[in-house]
Amino acid sequence: MKFVGRYAIRGLLGQGGMGRVYRVELPPVGKIGALKLFDPDPLLARLMGRDKLRELFVNEAATIAALSHPHLVTIHDFDVADGAPFFVMDYIADNLGAVIGEHFEVEHPTRTVSVDRALDYTRQILQGLACLHDAGIVHRDIKPYNLLLTPWDTIQICDFGLSRVRGEVFQGPANLNVGSPYYAAPEQEADPDHVGPPADLYAVGVVLYRMLSGRLPLSTEDYSPLEVFNADLDAPWDAWMQHAMAVRPRDRFASAEAMGQALDALAAHWDAQKERACAVPVDRPRTPATFPASVTPRSTPIKASPRQAIALFKLDSLWRPERYATSTFTTSSDDIVIDQAAGLAWQRAGSPFPRTWQQSGRYVQRLNDRCLAGCTAWRLPTIDELLTLLRPPAMAMDLCVPAVFAADQRRLWSADRRSYAAAYYVDSEMGYVGWQDFSALFHVRGVCALSEVKRS
Repeated sequence: MKFVGRYAIRGLLGQGGMGRVYRVELPPVGKIGALKLFDPDPLLARLMGRDKLRELFVNEAATIAALSHPHLVTIHDFDVADGAPFFVMDYIADNLGAVIGEHFEVEHPTRTVSVDRALDYTRQILQGLACLHDAGIVHRDIKPYNLLLTPWDTIQICDFGLSRVRGEVFQGPANLNVGSPYYAAPEQEADPDHVGPPADLYAVGVVLYRMLSGRLPLSTEDYSPLEVFNADLDAPWDAWMQHAMAVRPRDRFASAEAMGQALDALAAHWDAQKERACAVPVDRPRTPATFPASVTPRSTPIKASPRQAIALFKLDSLWRPERYATSTFTTSSDDIVIDQAAGLAWQRAGSPFPRTWQQSGRYVQRLNDRCLAGCTAWRLPTIDELLTLLRPPAMAMDLCVPAVFAADQRRLWSADRRSYAAAYYVDSEMGYVGWQDFSALFHVRGVCALSEVKRS
């Protein structure tokens, strides 16, 4: 077992220009954290000098440690191991980039986020930025992969390596880019040393546009209206976007707080849209699914690599179902959801709190100990079974239909494993399959063969 200081390394989470980020464990209590170790890219070290990069690394830790806000990451420890400084933060398995499926070729389309959730995430980002900007700090690299997503669906802004404190000059090579393509404001690409808060607000506009459309706004001049991607998003949405992503900083929102107030007005407009849509009765007949025995969802867990899984689970390039089931669910009096076509019974909700993959097995065992719905064969579902719960992305009219399953249990563990240390899960709202290491926190929804359930 390898250690950094007193922390045992459990896996590599990522690598950037300044160093590596590891998933670590603190013996003997077993607390999992994320450790960022100074280990700069050799080319960057030659361009800027190792001593300068070390200074920036320590400044990043000091910047985070000086702030306290629910939507900013928190540092718990700082030390030096074998001459290399490191700091430790909470381990948060998810980030917005992974959730939307952003590719290393960033131009590729991504998954979309529901309008309500996209508004909520954006509001949280702006609250975190308001704290940063009040402290005289410009982040300069707001993008989906730097927006951590906790198990309680809260955003935490991370990666302050490029942050600029008021009055500070970066002093890097003239040809060194600061920020990420498409998310960096025009003035940041031209003069990164003198950007202010409007540069971060520009990036927030790009992030929201991406969440709603699954695309990047390639330029203000080549802007595609949001209704091209979602017919529910009308002119006020585009007005907000173009204000947020104006070419000149002075034409953008004056502050994160002002941007948030305009976002609240946009959310009120969206709520009014939903109310109008739901006021019109629409008869939407549902066609029950008929699953021949040969296509009954697989119940035996498997272990598969991502390359194998995308074919085995019949997923598209964004890990969504190639075809959606059309099951008609019914709810029994004991809060169990019946899927007659697939021959399955589900918990309507599931675990009240997110759990690690190992803990999910203990939760299912408790269902059997309770003999829930007369069944003692509750188990963790396979991906094939979880896919029967997914539906295409919702439009405003779909939001009028009462949800069958509880909305709080959204990311659900499966019994299928990616490796000996990672398992697959399903995001039931966004409708995709992903994987995480066993220590990630997701909810559990038990499944049981319908033949094992005692009807009530």
